[in-house]
Amino acid sequence: MKPAWFLPCLAAFTVAAAPTHNTATPGGKLPRTPKVALVRVATGFVDPVRATPAPDGSDRVFVCERTGVVRLIKDGKTLDRPFLDIHETVVSSFLEQGLYDLEFHPKFKENGKFYVHYSDMWFNGASFIVEYKVSPTNPDRADPESARVVMQMVRPYANHNGGEIAFGPDGYLYIGSGDGGWEGDVLGAGQDLSTLLSKMLRIDVDNPSSDRGYAIPKDNPFLTPLMQMKLFGVTEEAFNRIHPNARPEIWSFGLRNPWTFQFDPKTGDLYIADVGQNHFEEINFQPAGKGGVNYGWKFMCGTHPFPLPVDDTGKPLLDAVKDAPRVGEMPIAEYSHVDQGNCVVGFGVYRGTRYPSLDGIYFVGDWGSGKLWGIARDGQGLWQMEELLDTKLMFTGGGQAPDGTLYVTDATANYGGPADPAQNERGSVWKIVPIDQVPAGAVTAPLE
Repeated sequence: MKPAWFLPCLAAFTVAAAPTHNTATPGGKLPRTPKVALVRVATGFVDPVRATPAPDGSDRVFVCERTGVVRLIKDGKTLDRPFLDIHETVVSSFLEQGLYDLEFHPKFKENGKFYVHYSDMWFNGASFIVEYKVSPTNPDRADPESARVVMQMVRPYANHNGGEIAFGPDGYLYIGSGDGGWEGDVLGAGQDLSTLLSKMLRIDVDNPSSDRGYAIPKDNPFLTPLMQMKLFGVTEEAFNRIHPNARPEIWSFGLRNPWTFQFDPKTGDLYIADVGQNHFEEINFQPAGKGGVNYGWKFMCGTHPFPLPVDDTGKPLLDAVKDAPRVGEMPIAEYSHVDQGNCVVGFGVYRGTRYPSLDGIYFVGDWGSGKLWGIARDGQGLWQMEELLDTKLMFTGGGQAPDGTLYVTDATANYGGPADPAQNERGSVWKIVPIDQVPAGAVTAPLE
């Protein structure tokens, strides 16, 4: 008799495949190496975790403070009055809880809709995705009475909640959902298709059903139609597509904690910065329109099997597992906790005309080390990862403007508290700029 954990893990083995690309590590060389700086846009924020530029040509930037407040930068100044204040329903006493993200509807200019993702205090930290509308009388204020709950996800522990939400080029809302918390995926969520934990989700917010605030896109990969049972004459490949217990919202799985992810505005490819366990951080890549991908957690962390054997000092014994089997799709990049950082934060792929030297580069940083890297394919099609800056910042998130400009947030929050984030040193919003285009007198990020 197979053990009980075998069935939910079956998907991992049926989807497993050899890596379709190389995995880059720090020390590589980009096809062209831009010299960049981080230019400060505004400061004075309480644990800022996202900076979302408005898609309406107004040049406004909406800053998510983890405590449940959305601040507005307008004409280079932070307005005193918040755009949205839901701090009374947001729990943020633990570092990985709070207001995670704000995303504008693709037709925001016409319908005024936007979406927030946060951990709800009244539902024991459950993830809530809520739709709001802008005030009909003031574009710098949200209408709090317009709130419509789109999705609610139970969170058994206070960490690994994912956080980022984003509309894809297909118009559907994508949601990064962590494995439920504690450590080591104690719930076995990574390979369990019957749970929304440890997944990238994809939903249709424009067509809510009678019993929930969204619909399921018809081409989501784990939809199993009602069917009669047939034992013989069915190929193994056909059986592999049958998942009667799978949640239809799932787009991809096997992710530990996808705190940040971004679409390439030009190609539609998806980059997922997945926060790792004790030894490695990873960046995953999903070609445009390809769903159903397994990224290996918790059998894998980066390109390495989990758990890793370690010596008496806690150093991983990589030689002991170099021939271990691999499960799922391997990341395009990874780095070690030994000397590179401990929490990966993705910022996005630059696509714009203002800074042509940055075009096509995926920018990613680390919360613990303050390092900033660029990732891109070289002339041979191999992924390269090159360090561009070593700062003193603690990166928390970012955002991308319609003109391609990439924004970065930093905050000094830490796991030791204080319980009231308002007591933390204030954080800032920055943007990535070629060093030869830094405005005179601008404040740039301090370097190590």
